[in-house]
Amino acid sequence: MATNPPEPIRVWLTPPGPNSWKVIFLLEELGLNYVIKSFSFENVKKKPFTDINPNGRVPAIEDPNTDLTLWESGAIYQYLIKTYDTKRQLSHDAHKERHLESQWLHFQMSGQGPYYGQCGWFQHLHAEKIQSAIGRYANEIKRVISVLEGVLAAKDADKQWLVGDKMTYADMAFVPWNFRLAEVLNQSWDEVWDGAPRVRAWHEGMVGLPSWKRSMEIRARLMDEQGLQWNGVPKGVETFDQYEKDIAARAAAGEKK
Repeated sequence: MATNPPEPIRVWLTPPGPNSWKVIFLLEELGLNYVIKSFSFENVKKKPFTDINPNGRVPAIEDPNTDLTLWESGAIYQYLIKTYDTKRQLSHDAHKERHLESQWLHFQMSGQGPYYGQCGWFQHLHAEKIQSAIGRYANEIKRVISVLEGVLAAKDADKQWLVGDKMTYADMAFVPWNFRLAEVLNQSWDEVWDGAPRVRAWHEGMVGLPSWKRSMEIRARLMDEQGLQWNGVPKGVETFDQYEKDIAARAAAGEKK
């Protein structure tokens, strides 16, 4: 168990997207004291949230124990590990391993998150289908997975982690976006992992953890409170195709104003 803050860390989030659950997953796995400030995505660029994060993106945290407000999920990860993972439950103390953990976290933020997010946008949310954009980002997803597959393949069977011989925050950071891959790529779960058996086993081992399951139970409750289905589509909208048509209609209506 990590060193627990006496006052709960406040986590500001909108429930649908993956990045907020990256932070909740870490908080749950460390067993830290926290509370969630959940709000609608339509208010992410408005006060009071922009007083917390002027960039208007979730997640953000406020830690009253250190008088720190922080945004960007990677920065939050590094802060929580440095401040509260004093027993090195999810990190290493050695110089080499500490920098390798940081390397993988930066790869997740620069390589995985942006490409997966852009693929999801052009696959499902952009007002018109641009196949070249969908293809570009889908190919980048496969490239990121191939990088991970190659690294895990080079490790001993009992050390299938990115750094050292245990799960660290570097591994955990990849879970929320990989969890959404079937939706992002519009493929079956088996198709998603074609040619990447080690990455699939690595990922499925982590989503089997009680901390991840608790995180997803919290997400389901918050999504329900906002009238959203698991994929972020409002209740009553049965398919992504229907949702895309609704987005396109609203975009067209906006252009006419």
